[in-house]
Amino acid sequence: MSAPSVDIDSLNLRQGAIALEAHYYTDPVLYELEGDAIFRKTWQYAGHISQLQMPGDYFTFEILEERLFCVLDREDRVRCFYNVCQHRAHHLLEGAGRVRNIVCPYHAWTYGLDGRFKRAPNEKNAVAFDKGSICLPEIRVELFHGFIFVNLDDDAAPMDDWYPGAREELADYVPHIEDLRLITETQVEEDCNWKVSVENYSECYHCSLNHPTFANGVIDPKHYNVLPQGYCLRHTTKGAQSDAMTYTVANDSGRHKADYSSWYLWPTLSFQVYPGAVLNTYHWQPTGVDTVTVGRGWFAPENAYTDEIEALAQQDLETTVAEDVRLVNSVQRGLKSKGYRPGPLLIDENLGLNSEHSIAAFQRWVKEAVG
Repeated sequence: MSAPSVDIDSLNLRQGAIALEAHYYTDPVLYELEGDAIFRKTWQYAGHISQLQMPGDYFTFEILEERLFCVLDREDRVRCFYNVCQHRAHHLLEGAGRVRNIVCPYHAWTYGLDGRFKRAPNEKNAVAFDKGSICLPEIRVELFHGFIFVNLDDDAAPMDDWYPGAREELADYVPHIEDLRLITETQVEEDCNWKVSVENYSECYHCSLNHPTFANGVIDPKHYNVLPQGYCLRHTTKGAQSDAMTYTVANDSGRHKADYSSWYLWPTLSFQVYPGAVLNTYHWQPTGVDTVTVGRGWFAPENAYTDEIEALAQQDLETTVAEDVRLVNSVQRGLKSKGYRPGPLLIDENLGLNSEHSIAAFQRWVKEAVG
């Protein structure tokens, strides 16, 4: 089990850290500021390559209120475009499916799978109609072991600069990562600011008290640590003792089959690998200053352990997820109280399970972005 080499001195936490003030989680103006300062400047999860099998396959998604779509072009390249016609701004596509061309349902303006304008009704009689200048605005795409990420900022650094080592480490923990497909997915609504939910995920100080199934039947909390590497929080520990595991670990799941690890990629996606190389994702999708949808996707190779993974996903939904919903909703209510005063984060000199150094790192990133 590998982990980045980080100590308290490198984190500059000898003087401690104070939690963010409540307005970071409750102020609608600051939430709107985060749109430009965070979400339109960072790598955002869109979907998985298994959703795009043939040229013309597409799916739509949103980043805040920006509607987008990914499509596989005729050269098998994944492209992402703003989901808006360049004619009169109607949305082009809905849901997911397969198309030969991208046709606007308003006036039938037609674009190729590469985003270039192809034709419009009555264009031959149009005055000063420069069809060569019309093209759908394209968005940067990176494939991360088949997971599709997009960035609305053309000048942003590539993902490997943001999250050093994460790509190689993830492949080491999941040897079959290039063969994955989505097995099952849930969408859970939480009545809290997205940062409350991410912070709850980003420490295990609360795990033993609040997550008995996870802390005893999936991981061994004694070895738990969370360490920053770039704009990534890397969680590592061993799996639970074999006789306590709540599911069967596959014997052919690689050299990390007895380990647990997670890679939270700032700001809204985390890869989580359970013992046995079972990969799942957390995807935070803010819907308001005090609401967020958390998507949980579970992935496996074709025809591999499907029943077991669906059972594990259900266990997770009924235990860890349900437990976390109660926690984060309570925190959001508390942040609105006039009686709340931000207290010190608990920073253990030795880091480890019962330390909130990861929260200090996350909150530093927030302040870097929005001040």
